Amino acid sequence: MRFDFLALAALACASTLTPNTVPLIVRNPYLSTWLYHARDAPWENWPMFWTGAHVGFSVMASVPSSSKVYPLLGRPQDSLPSSHKSYKVAYPDYLGVTFDASTTNLTYSIPGPASSPVRLTLSFLSPITPSSTLRQAIPAAYMSIVAEGCFDVDVYTDLNGEWVTGNRDNTLRWELHEPPRQKQKNDNHTGTLIKTWKVARAHEQLLTEFADRAEWGTLHFSAPAEVHHQSGTSAILRQHFAEKGYLRNEVDKSFRRVMEDEPVFAFSKSFKLAEGGSGKGKCEKKEDSVLFTYALVQDPVVQFASARGLTLMKPLWQSYFSSADELVAYHYDDFETASALAWNYSDTLAKDAFESGSREYQDIAALSARQVLGATQFSGTPDDPILFLKEISSNGNFQTVDVIFPAFPFFLYTNPRWLAYLLEPLLEHQLSGQYPNDYSMHDLGSHFPNATGHPDGRDEYMPVEECGNMLIMGLALANSLRYDTDPAFVYARACDSARAIPAAKTWWQTVDKYGIDLPRGAKISSTPKAAEKWLSRSYKLWKQWTGYLVRESLIPHNQLCTDDFAGWLANQTNLALKGIIGIKAMSAIADIVGEKEDAKFYRETAGEYIEKWQEYGISRDRTHAKLAYTWYGSWTTIYNLYADSLLCFHVDGGKNKSSLGYDRTKSGKQPRTESQVPLGQHHGQTYEVGKKGDVFIPDRVYQMQSDWYHAVLQKYGLPLDSRHLYTKSDWEFFAAAVTGRKTRTEILTSVAKWVNETETVTDRPFTDLYDTEGNGGFPGIYFMARPVVGGHFAFLALERACGGKAVDALEFLDRGGPREVDVELALMRDASTTEQYDDEGWEDL
Repeated sequence: MRFDFLALAALACASTLTPNTVPLIVRNPYLSTWLYHARDAPWENWPMFWTGAHVGFSVMASVPSSSKVYPLLGRPQDSLPSSHKSYKVAYPDYLGVTFDASTTNLTYSIPGPASSPVRLTLSFLSPITPSSTLRQAIPAAYMSIVAEGCFDVDVYTDLNGEWVTGNRDNTLRWELHEPPRQKQKNDNHTGTLIKTWKVARAHEQLLTEFADRAEWGTLHFSAPAEVHHQSGTSAILRQHFAEKGYLRNEVDKSFRRVMEDEPVFAFSKSFKLAEGGSGKGKCEKKEDSVLFTYALVQDPVVQFASARGLTLMKPLWQSYFSSADELVAYHYDDFETASALAWNYSDTLAKDAFESGSREYQDIAALSARQVLGATQFSGTPDDPILFLKEISSNGNFQTVDVIFPAFPFFLYTNPRWLAYLLEPLLEHQLSGQYPNDYSMHDLGSHFPNATGHPDGRDEYMPVEECGNMLIMGLALANSLRYDTDPAFVYARACDSARAIPAAKTWWQTVDKYGIDLPRGAKISSTPKAAEKWLSRSYKLWKQWTGYLVRESLIPHNQLCTDDFAGWLANQTNLALKGIIGIKAMSAIADIVGEKEDAKFYRETAGEYIEKWQEYGISRDRTHAKLAYTWYGSWTTIYNLYADSLLCFHVDGGKNKSSLGYDRTKSGKQPRTESQVPLGQHHGQTYEVGKKGDVFIPDRVYQMQSDWYHAVLQKYGLPLDSRHLYTKSDWEFFAAAVTGRKTRTEILTSVAKWVNETETVTDRPFTDLYDTEGNGGFPGIYFMARPVVGGHFAFLALERACGGKAVDALEFLDRGGPREVDVELALMRDASTTEQYDDEGWEDL
């Protein structure tokens, strides 16, 4: 088997951002390896787990003709003496890092005897494959090493037991597996001969963690059969390679602890580039490559309190492959197809993000994609898949609703059905009666991987937050399914060289023979009927949660919102808005399933509440939304306004339209009776709060907030509210998506500036919580690697919503630059005025 590795590695084009951490091998919460201090040379630090903890993973090269050894990744040079009669440690020219949504490339120039150096590229692929849920569910990734030049180079790579345990005192066991050549049944392709290191704890602890690392499961580290292998003490192996340029094909059988004479598991490969390639100073470049794969196999993956009781959940891939060995062999040979599918997604994302924002936005979206999926674990069966999620770093909760919510724009853009698979375990558990409260649960379990539920009802208290989140996501998903908003890459096909899946015939209704999802396959498909059926099955819950919001969302009592680090607060303006939009969402859900009386009641209730919300929640001078109804002189980012546009409530609220709120006839957009120019657009005027209009939330509220965000923007972004200068990047993108282009560009540019300039974020995977001033660091709370960065896809999801008309409906925001607001004066006036409201119900506050 021969792949065009060079072409595949070149697909990750130059990046404009210089983040301090980039993903290398990131597939799930436990297979998560990152390049630490990515602005430094890769040999200056060891790679890291997402927590920042060390991961034993090294790569080095040697040039036989010059007797020089070059560290490339990790710090293998620490094991080599400073001087040796047979070799000398040298350092290559590092040409930098590039990345796209699935790939990270590290490129080096190795000097040698020829006039031209050898160019080495380490290309890491964690493929995102929206058209193949099976491939996305495989807990494995690739590293290819590509060499171009005209002199010989040897390469070496190893890893240690830190991949399978967070406790260095644990004893490991290992073996080298070399299966015979396999042939797929009914397939003319012959599988590649590979050899595999299998590494695990000697005594695994099922479904437990130590320092967030899994304490069960086996790492499969594979390479082509012709390369050399060896296990043993790290320093001995590295020194032997440095001196000889190859390994001994030996297996150390002395099982021991992770750092006890540190056992490593290594491969070496010789690139013979000089053969027939040089003479009299002429350099005829040749190319060669080698492919390695990394798979963390766990069974079960989690335990889940399902409708049938506490269940050990098997990995999704197990429905297709009879053993881990079969999986690993298939995955190795699937590199070309996985690469092509991943490139198709990455290329489309790059184009969409560039057109939506800028080159910086293109890189932010690419940097965020693997991080989102790196918090997930696929389970279930092909006809009923489930996607589990860990609340990484903040507290480890299982299937946290208000973590899925900020992430859900990524899933709407990438594959809406994956969002359904995320929501499914929450719906199943609560429909089964295992959760006692009448509002939505916060999470399925206090710590991943144990979804044991909260039968006592004492999960984190965010009732309005979670009810609103579930209703908004439920309708957003239904809309995406009903109106065929799936992107083209969801239907990408397998390559001609793809091999058939062993058990594909068993699941012929859900996937084709190559493991590509069928458009009408699985439990939920992209059809209006499927959306109606999906909503109907959980209608009891949607209605129950909406009943809670009708009672509690207009004037929320003292409680937490998703930004729980900010503390409890009553009368939160932004939280109330989420609840009210949730009620409005329920009116559309009821319409879809044919419950017309319910739809009418919730529509009228939401309309009444949104009018009162404008009076309660907006400052007296109508320049901004307050943090809380009774907190005069305060302000907040109302990122929940995004849901109003995403759910098409801002497109057209008139009658005789589809339930999405827009006319799907050839006549195009309908005229809006509300003025497109908000009151107070001109300098020196104020906004008036209107009572009527064809949209749910008036244009003037959008314009007001767009102007305010422009006025309060800081060096590194838009603060969350007036209490602190910290921000949440996910909410910045939610808020920016529904502002004018100038304000949106300003927010995006400030976030890009933060990524490029700060050192904190710094030294961990993309944080979503940081200070917008000073050094842009962590505000005493350390969030990292969280899937909430799916919120960075808010622009892209909105552009696909409502047949593209959600964005069109916001064009009024670009009819002039943002209005200048004197922030200090506006806050002072709001805090000092003695004006009182006379609205009925205000005294209840």
